[in-house]
Amino acid sequence: MTAPTRPSRRIARPWRTRQLIGLACVLGLSLALLPAASHAVEEPAYTIVRSYPAFEIRQYAAYTVAEVVMPPPAEDAGNRAFPILAGYIFGKNKGERKLAMTAPVTQAPVPAKLDMTAPVTQSTGPDGILVQFVLPREINMDNAPLPLDPTIRLREVPPAQVAVIRYSGFWSQANYDEHLAELQAALRAANIRWTGEPVLSRYNSPMTPWFMRRNEIWLKLD
Repeated sequence: MTAPTRPSRRIARPWRTRQLIGLACVLGLSLALLPAASHAVEEPAYTIVRSYPAFEIRQYAAYTVAEVVMPPPAEDAGNRAFPILAGYIFGKNKGERKLAMTAPVTQAPVPAKLDMTAPVTQSTGPDGILVQFVLPREINMDNAPLPLDPTIRLREVPPAQVAVIRYSGFWSQANYDEHLAELQAALRAANIRWTGEPVLSRYNSPMTPWFMRRNEIWLKLD
């Protein structure tokens, strides 16, 4: 007498399981990014003057920023400044006026050569990292709401021509140093002079995957 046969159970192949998990992750990531992709983020107005293999030259129109000086290190200065400046644009100002979020968030060493107008609110602090939020184009020094936080200053950045290198990846010092050196070498090769401190410009939130981030380094041309 033969023993009754048991129903066979299919064992999932490891590679098949990994494939399904990977597909689910990609699908979830795509769905998460759809809302962000459907809302364009405003940037300062500029025109491309000339493109080179490694960089481009842009002519920026004047724009207004809210800024704060953070102590070193530079690598996490943007993250520490974000809640301060975000509080200002989200209503922590005189009149509790909410402003639209724009891009980029910029940072540069201080002291730096800043050809800007006098700030609406003034504060002094030790040398550190200057972090700026670019304000919407309709905001200027005449109609910008005054910050409640005395460490925040409002400034108008005058028109300027800058050399820009664009790259993706994490906001690490190594990544920044690598592309700054690449930009400076390309400018020397093209016999183009720059002045002042480099400016790191970040266009994405910390939730954006590293390979989809837009980072830029700006050098003001002499």
